[in-house]
Amino acid sequence: MKPVQFPQDFIWGAATASYQIEGAYDEDGRGMSIWDTFARIPGKVENMDNGDVACDSYHRFREDIAFMKELGLKAYRFSIAWPRIFPEGTGELNPEGLAYYDALVDALLENGIEPVCTLYHWDLPQTLQDAGGWENRATVDAFVEYAKTLFRALGGRIKTWITINEPWCVSFLSNYLGLHAPGNKDLQLAVTVSHHLLLAHGRAVRTFRELGIPGEIGFAPNVTWMEPYSSRKKDADACKRENGWYMEWFMDPVFKGEYPSFLVKWFREKGAEVPVLEGDMELIREKIDFLGINYYSGSVAKYGEQAGLMACEPVDMGYTRTDNGWPIYPEGFYKALSYIGGRYGDIPIYITENGACYNDGPDRGIVADQKRIDYLYQHLLQLHRSIGNGIPVKGYFAWSLLDNFEWAFGYSMRFGLIHVDYDTLVRTPKDSYYWYQDVIETGEV
Repeated sequence: MKPVQFPQDFIWGAATASYQIEGAYDEDGRGMSIWDTFARIPGKVENMDNGDVACDSYHRFREDIAFMKELGLKAYRFSIAWPRIFPEGTGELNPEGLAYYDALVDALLENGIEPVCTLYHWDLPQTLQDAGGWENRATVDAFVEYAKTLFRALGGRIKTWITINEPWCVSFLSNYLGLHAPGNKDLQLAVTVSHHLLLAHGRAVRTFRELGIPGEIGFAPNVTWMEPYSSRKKDADACKRENGWYMEWFMDPVFKGEYPSFLVKWFREKGAEVPVLEGDMELIREKIDFLGINYYSGSVAKYGEQAGLMACEPVDMGYTRTDNGWPIYPEGFYKALSYIGGRYGDIPIYITENGACYNDGPDRGIVADQKRIDYLYQHLLQLHRSIGNGIPVKGYFAWSLLDNFEWAFGYSMRFGLIHVDYDTLVRTPKDSYYWYQDVIETGEV
């Protein structure tokens, strides 16, 4: 087969998140986050791991940027730790925290790498959680002030902004399923949080416009794709609910100014209502410049009465799985992008996360992670197929640049293009790093 060629101006990047890589959790005035608290609760994170040190990128970011430059990255997606900027969530700005991101952005630009900034990748200041967290509309106000501070401080140098990463995880995974911080299990709470996240997003976008910040702004929901096991209506409806829980629930308000009625009804039957106040939906619908998409996995699925909130049960079709058990379903990537393009029109898309967990370690200085290369290759082929089918995908960010603190998995699961020895913090580029280096250089897979 001939290699497939991506557009010449396609943006090749890699992504990380603050709590997963920075460490230095109590240095230079940083406040506590909900993940600092959650990781210290026995049983919440594997091996009682935490992000106190992580990859120590707070001190080693110049070393990491040197790896990025060698890799050939055109852009680097990172997130800002809210507790570094406002240790108490609101109030007094921490100049040392802002100085760190100032230096990071300057170093990226000096090395020819465009900074792509995520404002919220889950590390809510603990003081705000103590006051109700995202259930409390005052947290929306605090987020807007935090965003405004960063727009003013870094606007111009950062040309691409992402408001909120994976709102499904922040709301339902964290407050209904209880698997991520703060670990609640309450459907009404999760629905409320989902609405307040979208409101925070919309108000931040409006603030960005009002300040006249140059550049583009969007958000980055995570998506999956469940393909019906049969032509039975029950199976089709179950998959529609599961897919919609990730896509329509968060995208319809942004692009259409309303929540999907079939899910509003579904939640209402389970006792949960969306707490919409007058003017909310107009704010949420504030026009964005691009849509970020995070895709990892999907499956074939069928109706299952006891199969979770959406009564959607994945079927074991014999798909190969990654080391953390996720089915490899690259065709779902194409199907999800096709569905999004068909439903929401010609919105530019960045793939803000895509990658796989494989726990290969160094052997005489080489990390032979061929399975990760295979995963990336299969998904990039489906991405190229999507572009050829008219989906306006402008860039791709591999998850992740570095092995890191993988949330509830702790340090037991590795997604990086670069291996990190958590005892010595030595970085070792994997075979996938060199493979991706060639992809970036040639634009071909």
